[in-house]
Amino acid sequence: MLHIPIRQLLLSALFLFPLIPVSARKRPADTTFVKGADVGFLLGQERRGVKFHDRSGHERECLQMLRDDYQISAIRMRVWVNPRGGTCDKNELLLMARRAKALSMDFMVDFHYSDSWADPGKQPIPKAWLGHTYEEMLQDVRNHTIEVLTLLKEGGITPRWVQVGNETTNGLLWSVKTDERGWEVKDSNGKTTITHSMGHIKTQPQQYAGFIRSGYDAVKEVFPDAIVIVHLDRGHRQSIYDHNLDTLVKYGAKFDMVGMSLYPYWAMEGHPELTADSVITSCMANIRHVSQKYDCDVMIVETGYEVDEKHPEVMEEGKRQLSRVIREARTQTGGRCRGVFYWEPQCMPGGYRLGAFDSKATPTAIMDGFLE
Repeated sequence: MLHIPIRQLLLSALFLFPLIPVSARKRPADTTFVKGADVGFLLGQERRGVKFHDRSGHERECLQMLRDDYQISAIRMRVWVNPRGGTCDKNELLLMARRAKALSMDFMVDFHYSDSWADPGKQPIPKAWLGHTYEEMLQDVRNHTIEVLTLLKEGGITPRWVQVGNETTNGLLWSVKTDERGWEVKDSNGKTTITHSMGHIKTQPQQYAGFIRSGYDAVKEVFPDAIVIVHLDRGHRQSIYDHNLDTLVKYGAKFDMVGMSLYPYWAMEGHPELTADSVITSCMANIRHVSQKYDCDVMIVETGYEVDEKHPEVMEEGKRQLSRVIREARTQTGGRCRGVFYWEPQCMPGGYRLGAFDSKATPTAIMDGFLE
């Protein structure tokens, strides 16, 4: 029998099987594929008296119809910090979460870290946070995240996913000049004016990453098993994801999953060289790229297709595109795309053109894309 010193055996074992820090070990992969819907406008529609119907003309509760008729098993809700009139505040979030739980639907929280809309063109600093230092704003992000999630926890809700920021392509917590409606004001060249900035990716990349890290850590403190998502727009643009996610990794931010917005309709606007199919193809390639480069799952957390009641063929084309997105997200991404969420499908024409219901609050052909 060959005698080898125990010290040498131990060193050999460490070389062959290096110790992995607990924080770096991944929990078992979630292999389910989710069809979901962002329904942030639903409460407002119901307050205005909107009644939803199925195609047979029967009045239906919207969430139950989405679940039973279209295989939608999860909803996504945005939450603002101190919104005017309480719209999309933490209390509305809890109310919708309870409705989802009653239907056994999964729930995604979408933190905007703003008093109103946050998107690639603006990430408005909440009014109560203006004038705070970077260190104070890190605490603001933490406190707000914990406050909202604790409210859910005490209400018996456990979200499956939590977004720390909404479409933070250009960073987090930076304000631009806006009009009385809260929309950004653009000059003759289509440019906006930044009025306050604490985490713009171009000028304050380290602070942007710090805010994402603060949100991530706060989520894990309340819900250790929640999947934390970083969400960027234009899923067909790989360079955007490389730049943003490389920045986050460089400066020590954490995320469990990457969320993408995929809107062929908006992507083609001003870009005649693009087609809906080329945008979808590029997005699927980007999902594969991102999941491999950063070793994480990906989810399409926003998508939408045009409703035009005067031209039924438009909705049929939307159905085709949605069906393709779901099919390829499920089968052409190496199992790394975990689902597709439609942004506000219950919206009707007039207010938003990329909903999926008609002017009678009835599902259009687009919704059939969930079933193929």
